[in-house]
Amino acid sequence: MRAEILTIGDEILIGQITNTNSVWIAQQLNQIGIKVVHMASVSDDERDILKALEDATERADFVFITGGLGPTKDDITKKTFAHFFGTELILDEAVLIDVSSFFIKRGREVSQINKDQALIPKGSRVIKNKSGTAPGMWMLKGKTQFISMPGVPYEMKEMMIAEILPAIKSEFKLPHIYHKTVLTQGIGESMIAELIEKWEDNLITKNIKLAYLPQPGLVRLRLSSSGENISELKKNIDNEIEKLIPQIKEYVFGFENYGEEMPSIEKVTSELLRKKKQTIAIAESCTGGYVSSLFTAIAGSSDIFKGSIVPYNNFAKHELLHVDNSVFEKVGAVSKECVIELAENVLSKFHSHFSLSISGIAGPGGGTSEKPVGYVWIAVSDGKKTLAKQFQFGDNRQRNIVMTANAAINFLRKFILKN
Repeated sequence: MRAEILTIGDEILIGQITNTNSVWIAQQLNQIGIKVVHMASVSDDERDILKALEDATERADFVFITGGLGPTKDDITKKTFAHFFGTELILDEAVLIDVSSFFIKRGREVSQINKDQALIPKGSRVIKNKSGTAPGMWMLKGKTQFISMPGVPYEMKEMMIAEILPAIKSEFKLPHIYHKTVLTQGIGESMIAELIEKWEDNLITKNIKLAYLPQPGLVRLRLSSSGENISELKKNIDNEIEKLIPQIKEYVFGFENYGEEMPSIEKVTSELLRKKKQTIAIAESCTGGYVSSLFTAIAGSSDIFKGSIVPYNNFAKHELLHVDNSVFEKVGAVSKECVIELAENVLSKFHSHFSLSISGIAGPGGGTSEKPVGYVWIAVSDGKKTLAKQFQFGDNRQRNIVMTANAAINFLRKFILKN
């Protein structure tokens, strides 16, 4: 089964609101075996909507539409829907009772504009809206099912979960779609592609598709397959992942199951510390507290996070964490020597099991030929052993901060595992 998701509203096209509906709907459809093949946003214009609906019939078995069902004049989806199906709007008494009840319960008068919410294209299957006044509409044209829902996210979601998805699962024979994602850090997508080329070429014979999903400092490898037997799909993908891991083991930090929250590298590291009942302390310069904020955004972080210091200049590094001034004179703040002292001294100050320190040149200024923008040193320590590593990122300040954070946390995670 193939689906298209169509969102209607000028507010989306001018960037006034973010289209979160399409993402959520796509996730729900994938989980029940419907493949989304196209997404589009259309203005509040009848000609544009009609064209989009007509085009969708050539691509999809299902078309999910959100937006334009409100009571005001700019909400034209319902009238356009009736035009597209060559029918008229008629009053639905059951919907009128629901709409009237909605306002009466809130002590408000039911106006004519509210009553017009009960006008429905003749021949449509009404989808009850338990959270608002605009009902959904389900109609068939040719072999394509058209399902129109409100654009208000909580109304649309309630309608999908309570009415639409159960109906689709009971009325249509659907295949299964299964995704599993391998999470990596410390290697770019082109380098991964070279390492796993032979393994990837073999996936086509196993009915498995691989997608590379890069983001700053991370690459996610999503394996997808579809078929009638979900157990077989899972088994096939898990078998291929077992073959993959030895080739990229040093870069893998976790796995993501589709539809669930992606386990961030900081959450994976936090859980590792929590299981070991151990703690960390951080000294971060160029990231300005960003790494600490990632850890403390996790519920229960006080179990593993002792504290942090952001010694952003040399004075702070010396006064707060006792980095010897000779380090700045001889090799500078962005150096192996500096981050080692930062890591060892912040560990001692907070009496933690592990520590992490960072110093670098985030940019856009401050770089030299020897230490260009994106040049970073990171150190980790457990009191007995201290390791430091140099990284070279790019020339974008915000991206450098994110990439540094991901690299630093993964460096710490590996250090904890080895110790």
